[in-house]
Amino acid sequence: QVQLVESGGGFVQPGGSLRLSCVASGFTLDHYAIGWFRQAPGKGRERVSCISRVAGSIYYVDSVKGRFTISRDNAKNTVYLQMNSLRPEDTAVYYCAADRVVCRSNWDLYDYWGQGTQVTVSS
Repeated sequence: QVQLVESGGGFVQPGGSLRLSCVASGFTLDHYAIGWFRQAPGKGRERVSCISRVAGSIYYVDSVKGRFTISRDNAKNTVYLQMNSLRPEDTAVYYCAADRVVCRSNWDLYDYWGQGTQVTVSS
């Protein structure tokens, strides 16, 4: 069964760090472009980062550049999102998504989705 599972969310103070994991089962992640999206209460789903199939191309939304890092561990069939210098405005549910072709800006075009993990940044 094809499945994506996110983990690593939690509560952190401003300036803190979290590492999100996206683990795939039923398919091989390195055959897919993997995007991280987030959705804050009352807002639309925003693409935060994406890593292409061959990891030659990486995207970050401007608001997280220099603070977030996306990476793959193909041996573990996992993609990570390292989040440093977290801010209250980073509070959201974070989702990973897999696309068998390219990184896309439209969340609804991805082939597979995880269930999300909550990130809360507050003092």
